[in-house]
Amino acid sequence: MPALPDQFSLVLQATAFAARAHRHQIRKDARTPYVSHPFRVCMILRELLGVADPECLATALLHDTIEDTTTDYDDLLATFGPNVARWVALLTKDKRMEEDAREEAYFATLAQSEWQVHLCKLADIADNLYDSDSISPLDRRRYLMRSRQCLLRMNESLQPEARHAFNIVLRLLEEREALG
Repeated sequence: MPALPDQFSLVLQATAFAARAHRHQIRKDARTPYVSHPFRVCMILRELLGVADPECLATALLHDTIEDTTTDYDDLLATFGPNVARWVALLTKDKRMEEDAREEAYFATLAQSEWQVHLCKLADIADNLYDSDSISPLDRRRYLMRSRQCLLRMNESLQPEARHAFNIVLRLLEEREALG
């Protein structure tokens, strides 16, 4: 059997890590395993947004591990290296903070982030937009409003490498808003 290329190996390793880290979590629809979300974010990043960078794809797979599991930065650093660990940390909201302060700090962090972080966040928004049909109409409207706010804030500091992806996700948001 031929050896796996290093870049493919990193993505497979991140897939297994995310599956283990999220193994007991369920999505908001109360029936879908949570891990389907990071898997879809990775697929959106690769297939819809055209990203092939293995570290960026690994970040997409791991983007919620610090925020939503017992995984910490050091776990990711030891397993995936400094780029992936840093990017996942930048995509992590500090749940110890009050919600308004947490959101403001998160947007400030995103504004300072590299294009790989912007692309992962855009893929995350896209997946949640696709998945918004499975939540209540009230929650959907709130999510659409938060997504618009996030995109507007990201647009202020968007890295040029993420502009095309931003436009794709903005169009998707507009389509979802038109559906109500």
